[in-house]
Amino acid sequence: MGGFFGCASKTACRKELFYGTDYLSHLGTKRGGIATSDKDGFHRTIHNLENAYFRSKFESDLDKLTGNTGIGVISDTDSQPITIHSHLGTFAVVTVGKIANLEELAREAFSKNVHFAETSQGDINPTELVSILISQESSFEQGILNAQTKIKGSCSMLILTDSTLFAARDRLGRTPIVIGKGKDAYAASSESAAFSNLGFETEYFVGPNEIVKVTAEGIEQVQPPGDKMQVCSFLWVYYGYPVSSYEGINTEKVRYNCGAALAKRETERADLVAGIPDSGIGHAIGFANQSRIPYMRPYVKYTPTWPRSFMPQNQDMRDLVARMKLIPIQDVIQGQRIIFCDDSVVRGTQLKDNTQILYEYGAKEVHMRIACPCLIHPCEFLNFSTSRSTLDLAGRKAIYEIEGVEDTDLTEYAIDGSPKHTAMINKIIDRLRLTSMRYQKLDDLVQAIGLPKEKLCTHCWDGSSYF
Repeated sequence: MGGFFGCASKTACRKELFYGTDYLSHLGTKRGGIATSDKDGFHRTIHNLENAYFRSKFESDLDKLTGNTGIGVISDTDSQPITIHSHLGTFAVVTVGKIANLEELAREAFSKNVHFAETSQGDINPTELVSILISQESSFEQGILNAQTKIKGSCSMLILTDSTLFAARDRLGRTPIVIGKGKDAYAASSESAAFSNLGFETEYFVGPNEIVKVTAEGIEQVQPPGDKMQVCSFLWVYYGYPVSSYEGINTEKVRYNCGAALAKRETERADLVAGIPDSGIGHAIGFANQSRIPYMRPYVKYTPTWPRSFMPQNQDMRDLVARMKLIPIQDVIQGQRIIFCDDSVVRGTQLKDNTQILYEYGAKEVHMRIACPCLIHPCEFLNFSTSRSTLDLAGRKAIYEIEGVEDTDLTEYAIDGSPKHTAMINKIIDRLRLTSMRYQKLDDLVQAIGLPKEKLCTHCWDGSSYF
């Protein structure tokens, strides 16, 4: 997914940028970057995070990141920030999201004799494309609006000029921006988790399609929010750090609600409830509190040499790291009927490995309870659950085994309790060797979050969305 952090301060902001960006490391695994501006110009540094974590890469760069205003980013895709010299002046950009019409916008730029200098794995860098859209207009305000209007999918952004910081949320608000107020500074962040330990208090949630100007004195609205929103539901289910809030709704409390909703539908008898670390824990606590089944930890996450901010890009290594970080406790597992809660099942590979380990350590029964509905549509907006093949999704693979074709009507499969949905779940149960498995009902997830369904993006589960 990715995340960004920007700060405008009356004094040097390098400390806030460094730690504020680091607090977003759980949102991306590929690259990180920081840019600042002062009277001497722009200062930028970018590092690869595939074989290390943020703090170790950027600590030595802090002294050269001078200035009272800056932006930082954790990216799952391209190298950022991009620094641009244009008729508007020099500026830097960071983005979060996925531009669904990237190729179309690139062809339009080529038709105007515009060229691209940056590359991302041989492709056009989406953040550079955003900078070009901004540069097409006569002011930064109009340029940002031009980018918001033309981009399909989602793209929230921070723009750093020589004197100003702009924050702009994507047109339908799929990716959040929250404003924090400090003693002598204001900050814009993808998550409020970055604020508390830096002395910021959450001041304002930027609305969909809204543009604000951030200075050390406060924020100024450049463009009011739109009347439609489709914020990503998965922020509360998985992406968000437990202390973060979106639209004023805390992530951890939503996970408790999700677990409680699953427990209210429970029909199996069990000896203990557990959560797959880390994001499954909140769901499991909610389940245990509602069901009165004891919460225990059959798996413990080993963190000293496997910090959360580090996860390699290679899928085989990701699977290995995921297994090596979790250590089973046989005395807790042996002979037990276990209800395991997790945020989601994407491919199912790691879950299959975890289940196998539980049986090897003597589990009597393993019941999986998933906090969201079954993923049957690849994400079009946040680079989540994307793949060269939809069959990499556990749900779609099961549907293919039932239907015999990849392209089929998915409507009935998205309805919990329908014959096709039940057949899909049974296929997944057999493949993962589970005693039972149950996904969250979409209506229950919407209720757990507490926003109207029309304000939530639920595309991964039911295919509904706006571009």
